[in-house]
Amino acid sequence: MSDDILQVLQERGLLYQASETGLTEAARERQLLVYCGFDPTAPSLHVGHLMGVMLLANFQRCGHRPIILVGGGTGLIGDPSFKASERPLISLETAAANAERIRKQLEGFLSFEGPNGAIVANNADWLVPVKLIEFLRDTGKHFSINAMIAKESVRARLEDREQGISFTEFTYMLLQAYDYLQLYDRHACTVQVGGSDQWGNIVAGVDLIRRARGAQAHAVTGPLLTTSSGQKMGKSEGNALWLDPSMTPPYDMFQYWINVDDRDVERWLKVFTFLPLSEIAALAAEQAQDPGSRVMQRRLAREIVTFVHGASTAAAVERAAAILFGGDPRNIDQQALGHVLSAMPHAGAGRDELTAGVPVLQAVVRAGLAASNSAARTLVSQGGLYVNNQRWDDPKGVLTTAQLLCGRAIVLRSGRKSYGALVVE
Repeated sequence: MSDDILQVLQERGLLYQASETGLTEAARERQLLVYCGFDPTAPSLHVGHLMGVMLLANFQRCGHRPIILVGGGTGLIGDPSFKASERPLISLETAAANAERIRKQLEGFLSFEGPNGAIVANNADWLVPVKLIEFLRDTGKHFSINAMIAKESVRARLEDREQGISFTEFTYMLLQAYDYLQLYDRHACTVQVGGSDQWGNIVAGVDLIRRARGAQAHAVTGPLLTTSSGQKMGKSEGNALWLDPSMTPPYDMFQYWINVDDRDVERWLKVFTFLPLSEIAALAAEQAQDPGSRVMQRRLAREIVTFVHGASTAAAVERAAAILFGGDPRNIDQQALGHVLSAMPHAGAGRDELTAGVPVLQAVVRAGLAASNSAARTLVSQGGLYVNNQRWDDPKGVLTTAQLLCGRAIVLRSGRKSYGALVVE
């Protein structure tokens, strides 16, 4: 293997901790199998999970082989790490359905071809049929309750008298360690990666492999993705950016990254893209010359949406963004129009109704840009109404099929930023 993987992760801001177990030397000597787990407690992954995905992807780009472990078994339990309360338990059927959706999402991030093509595994294959007595005898004996209680994530919950921690959640560490052991036995996997909140669980797996097999394994974590307030971005915190386009529209994801703080954008370009560091430095120099260009944010948004949803969607979202910021929509295509409509409230209109003509004041009210016809009239008379980004100054005018974009919708704008639309039903 040619690259020093830990140095690569360090340079890209992807390294938080690594066990002192000789990983650098092992990575130079041979191809390593590296896994990251994703629990199917929701029907989609969110952007917070991309830290683990990018850890795997960078290992793969250095010649190693990633294993995507879908937690069809552990997802039934829930990881207590740094959670204020216990997650609701989900059914086996829900976990299986979520696991299948997540597996398909992850297939878009890594190469599945060639000698280091990614492997997909599901821990339900070995956890669901496991027998309790067998598990306690062969695996549980290697764990010290004293050491488990000393873990920061467990101790915090034990000290909370109202929430506490259930025995179900307490066993999660054993199950994750058992996953590592199973992947070691089945695939000779010797590296587990994850977020920094997983350190205790990952090290437990390293210890189990050492105790049960007398072998050396490794642990690597990346920093948690946090908001400007320091809050972890994830579904438990209610501010997730989901990878499923039905849960977070691609346009919303694009706009999120367009609006990131200048102080964070270089860091995110290193973490969430494969752009060479020299190219990121050049973008930083360009933006320093013209901060208003937001060239770094625009490149970041394009790269991430391409990574998550594909190049065609990313290009269509960029076209939609240009229109929503005052561009000419008359040559818009259906794909871009779909993203435009996802970013605004809209009301239905029958084609026959539009053929006859919908009074513009009525359309403004229906689209949610004014509370009444009187308010709509004031908006028009003051020059604040735009139809398909063209100023409209006739309060007695009507909207017809002639204004339809792609034969589908009419986009209305109040002032600079308030949008609404009429969409043919």
